[in-house]
Amino acid sequence: MRDTLFHFEKTENTSIQSQIREMLVSAILNGQLPSRMPLPSSRKMAKTLRVSRNTVVLAYQGLVDDGYLTSRERSGFYVNPDILEGRVVSSTPTARTNTRELDWEKRFKLHPTIQTTIKKPLDWTTYKYPFISNQVDPGLFPIAAWRECTRQAMGKRGMDAWTSDTSGSDDPLLIEQIKTRLLPRRGIMASNDEILITLGAQNALYLLASLLIRDEVQVGIEDPGYPDARNIFSLKTSKVVPIAVDREGLPVDERLNGCDYVYVTPSHQSPTTRTMPMERRKALLEHAEKYDFVVMEDDYESETNYASSPTPALKSLDVNNRVLYVGSLSKTLFPGLRLGYLVAPAELIRELRALRLLMLRHTPNNNQRTVAYFLAQGHHDTLIHRLHRAYRGRWQAMADAIEAYLPGSTEIPTFGGTAFWVRGNDKADGFDLARNALNEGVVIEPGSPYFSSPNPPKNFIRLGLSSIPEERIEPGIKLLSEIMDRS
Repeated sequence: MRDTLFHFEKTENTSIQSQIREMLVSAILNGQLPSRMPLPSSRKMAKTLRVSRNTVVLAYQGLVDDGYLTSRERSGFYVNPDILEGRVVSSTPTARTNTRELDWEKRFKLHPTIQTTIKKPLDWTTYKYPFISNQVDPGLFPIAAWRECTRQAMGKRGMDAWTSDTSGSDDPLLIEQIKTRLLPRRGIMASNDEILITLGAQNALYLLASLLIRDEVQVGIEDPGYPDARNIFSLKTSKVVPIAVDREGLPVDERLNGCDYVYVTPSHQSPTTRTMPMERRKALLEHAEKYDFVVMEDDYESETNYASSPTPALKSLDVNNRVLYVGSLSKTLFPGLRLGYLVAPAELIRELRALRLLMLRHTPNNNQRTVAYFLAQGHHDTLIHRLHRAYRGRWQAMADAIEAYLPGSTEIPTFGGTAFWVRGNDKADGFDLARNALNEGVVIEPGSPYFSSPNPPKNFIRLGLSSIPEERIEPGIKLLSEIMDRS
């Protein structure tokens, strides 16, 4: 066997032993190491890979234990032929005799690809000035605590909780933690049968839209507002009514009168960062009762209030069961977790649970149990305090930098949060600016996708602060202002 077959690039966060194992497993399953073929001795393999011989021996032995290799005394290690049993032998595909191509365009019922949405470079972490929103700073996350909660969740004693198909039920420990730890922070009291675990806020909105919205239903939304909410509702009805927000968020007036549902982000309006005051919250609930519509409250960034006194959620003020509350752990834990929750009347939750059963049955049990431990042991509360301290410094640094280099372009968020909504001059184009900025290591988000109009304003951008170190904010904003001057 040629030694050049055995090679790997050392990567962070993965042990060398694991990388050797992955290299050998791939070679065996891909047929590069045929059945019964001997492997190089541990000494020779160690020399080829420039690693410790003991590391190679441990990797070989692990593959023996798992059935990939067999060990022969005084002979060495061989590929176990049994490991390839049951695999279909690949064959060369025959030439197609039917030249007729399927016309998929005629078969599509919907075209989600033409919807306007927020996009960001997947490699944004490699840029020096990532002013990107809704992402996390790994340096602030308690990875050791998360790893310990994962270890506990995956232990033998609780194995049934994460290996079983729970047929649509949610982890009772997580439900209890949401009920007793998270919801009281927002002034919300709920029973177990009024809580549903979702794959993030978007999944909650899609479930609600699928169950409640049909073409004759009218939905009021904020403008500018969360693009994915607008896109989800637009898949179900043509009657999506954009309502321009003002300095206090969504206005409460006659434009809401004909709506069946109204979607709102009152805690921290996305994207303008404005917070709906108590008087307007009460007015919205009174209007909902008077004109018989239901409010979908997306409690966006409620946990990042570090600049003012907390305002209770709309749901906490609701006495008529007209508010459907959507919460998410993506902003305080990490977006890749995809875990959120929905609070609504029990009869609605029951139908949503049955609908979710058809879509994905339930959210991953291991993630639910890990998050339950993370909440129960106080790690989430500790993380919130850590984020508040870090975000406050970044928030002030960004406010000062924008005032210095982009004066008059934004209103400083009074609530806090993790982003600034910035308006350029009337001739500015956010997409062109984003492309030019990316070439110089600055990542920003164009603001146009947040607007509902087919010809939206182009001169808005969104600057996030959750992922960029405080010391890079001022030079990053300075560079951005120079790019804007050249554009």
